[in-house]
Amino acid sequence: MTEATPVPRLWTPEGFRDDGWTHAEDTSALAGNSRVILPLHAFLELTADQREAAKERLGVLLQPGDQLEEISDSLDQLSLVALAFPAFNDGRSFSKAELLRSRHGFEGAVRATGQVLVDQLPHMLRVGFNEFEVSHPVLLKRLEAGEVGGLPLYYQPTAKPAEVSEKGAKYAWRRAAGK
Repeated sequence: MTEATPVPRLWTPEGFRDDGWTHAEDTSALAGNSRVILPLHAFLELTADQREAAKERLGVLLQPGDQLEEISDSLDQLSLVALAFPAFNDGRSFSKAELLRSRHGFEGAVRATGQVLVDQLPHMLRVGFNEFEVSHPVLLKRLEAGEVGGLPLYYQPTAKPAEVSEKGAKYAWRRAAGK
């Protein structure tokens, strides 16, 4: 007998919280007042006026193969961008999160959905994710215990800057000889 995958719980760096967003398959979900995450194809069906009217309660879900350029001109009409991780070995959504923050200056929520795993969470935080739909049992247990994990040294900069200590930035490539 196999154990069922737990229902995803929303986690942010501030801890677990209720999720005010629902995933929908088409634009009919916008008829009410709920906050809705639409797949890319449904989001693209909306007119600019519809997007603007629903801005505060409109999110879009990008699959790894979806192009970020499809929404780059509409980011000001979105409160949330969800990036899917359908398999643990597909990291294309990491790049999208970094680009959303660094190149496009997106300040809304960037959410990870799907296979959010223990060893990936610290990296997801560094590239700009700030919301996570977590269903992996080990990660749920660790987050409930307040354990995020991760390494204190980084080899390259990302959307979230490294913490600075008395000795300077924690990027290995910035270390001066003899320090």
